Amino acid sequence: MNAKNILITGGAGFIGSHVVRLFVNKYPDTEIVNLDALTYAGNLENLTDVDKAPNYRFVKGDITDEAFIDDLFWKNDFDGVIHLAAESHVDRSIEDPLSFIRTNIVGTVNLLNAARKHWKDDMENKLFYHISTDEVYGSLGETGFFTEETSYDPRSPYSASKASSDHLVRAYHHTYKMPVVISNCSNNYGPNQFPEKLIPLVINNIKKMKPIPVYGKGENVRDWLYVVDHARAIDMIFNKGKAGETYNIGGNNEWKNIDLIKVMCKILDRKLNREPGTSEGLITFVKDRAGHDLRYAIDSSKLMKELGWEPSLQFEEGIEKTIDWYLKNEKWMNNVIDGT
Repeated sequence: MNAKNILITGGAGFIGSHVVRLFVNKYPDTEIVNLDALTYAGNLENLTDVDKAPNYRFVKGDITDEAFIDDLFWKNDFDGVIHLAAESHVDRSIEDPLSFIRTNIVGTVNLLNAARKHWKDDMENKLFYHISTDEVYGSLGETGFFTEETSYDPRSPYSASKASSDHLVRAYHHTYKMPVVISNCSNNYGPNQFPEKLIPLVINNIKKMKPIPVYGKGENVRDWLYVVDHARAIDMIFNKGKAGETYNIGGNNEWKNIDLIKVMCKILDRKLNREPGTSEGLITFVKDRAGHDLRYAIDSSKLMKELGWEPSLQFEEGIEKTIDWYLKNEKWMNNVIDGT
């Protein structure tokens, strides 16, 4: 690794905290600065195991604050950026599109501008790594996969804001010769995920015997990637990826929402010593979400062939580990839900 001082944005969030942990532990000679605004989904409790590490530092701040970001770059002399900070919940984007425009588009441009100004005389051994989503590609039918060549077709304010930020990152590469890489990943699951997302929401509702809301008939299909495997992929792309390239990261684990929820119901009935079928009785079908994409599925073969990455966990093992973590970390879950 050439980078000696890396800025990780959104490092107190779900995916970001796993990336911070990996980099802090794996690269003790590299300074890792975690920038997070600590909005509802950012939680420093996610990083208590590394927060005393000598190569780790947390900075509270907002990527939408241009002067603050500029100052941060001048003070820290970053030679690598791993940009995860984003508004990411589709339902929230439908309610409040502007906050997604501000964070996901303006915030990304602020970071790009600061990096460009700071690196303008020496782009060698620098890298701006932008983490994005498979949702920029739109919706698939029953067959086919998203590849790096798939045309963009975002369907929600969230995915449109991420598509815009992807385009801007590429534009800075072509216009200013900035060294950039982009990755687009499928749905992540695992420890520390904010409980508005499907898997922790289902676990929490089952535990508390509350209704499990399912959009439409639950026919929507998602590809699920264990978050630790995503962090490993980010590490590989940051260190071995080719500037100007895009890499898709998927778990090769497609599940209809309703089938995934039923599997979780069975596992939780067993782990909570409940009568089989108890949790399934909590499933409640609700009105479908506006613009709900039918299916996402990612082809990760470029990442596998060029950089040698592959998922370490099969979904069955990953979901068991995930459920066990949430059951053991009830205090974390309660603190997140009540805002502590």
